[in-house]
Amino acid sequence: MKTRPQRTLKKEISFSGVGLHTGKEVSVHFCPAPEHSGIVFQRVDLPGKPTIPAEVEYVQQTERSTTIGVGSCCVQTVEHVLAAIRAYQIDNLCIQVSESEPPTGDGSSIRFVEMIEEAGIEEQKATTSVYRLKEAVYYSKGDTHIIALPSDEFRISYTLHYPKTSVIRSQYFSLAITEESFKQEVASCRTFALYDEIKALMEQGLIRGGSLENAVVIKDDVIFSKEGLRFPDEMVRHKVLDLLGDLALVGFHFLAHIVAIRSGHATNVALGKKLMNQITRKDPCLC
Repeated sequence: MKTRPQRTLKKEISFSGVGLHTGKEVSVHFCPAPEHSGIVFQRVDLPGKPTIPAEVEYVQQTERSTTIGVGSCCVQTVEHVLAAIRAYQIDNLCIQVSESEPPTGDGSSIRFVEMIEEAGIEEQKATTSVYRLKEAVYYSKGDTHIIALPSDEFRISYTLHYPKTSVIRSQYFSLAITEESFKQEVASCRTFALYDEIKALMEQGLIRGGSLENAVVIKDDVIFSKEGLRFPDEMVRHKVLDLLGDLALVGFHFLAHIVAIRSGHATNVALGKKLMNQITRKDPCLC
């Protein structure tokens, strides 16, 4: 286990837009926070302005996005914001939202990266621990598998398998996560959906804010989006983005090689819970 200075932002910064699933106008406000505060979401639109810690124990739902909450107070689709925060190793931040979902921007994390870089990062006097795995931690369910392996870096390797469309088929992407690698290789990769899934998602009350400006839609072997693909394998890169955001809910920084096969929000969070339990227990598989 090693330590480093805790980090927050130098100044407040905000961004407005629509929520991907709610379709509602919403503002997000990043506020610097004191040492040992952690990452916290705050619903400033609700009486008392309640807060929700960005931790796996507060996950309420993982259908097509990750929702955290305390009682009836919740925030959904937190993974895109948290991916940027984790990549930039921000430890203390209050994320104020004026609705139940942050703005989606273009369906990726790039707007949140821009917010962090514009605000600037401030190192604090207190330190935080960075844990390292000594042995593997894994979770499997059906044909989805995810494992955290010992490593001296934080790397994600993801295999995506969509046999119904030749646009995707099988895609593989692996990246050691740093501020620069995340910004250049993953942050701009947008959420995607198969055309055949859209009707069912809308019937569930989801993707009300979705459009070709903030998502990639795949119908048969054709890509629909405002600008085409940003990378030939943009879909698997977005899965890496989602996974990074979900694992940010562990609440502790750790080094590991995360290998995932067809993993989604539910299995990402399941692994995150196992990792968090071991860290809080000071499990011997960590150092």
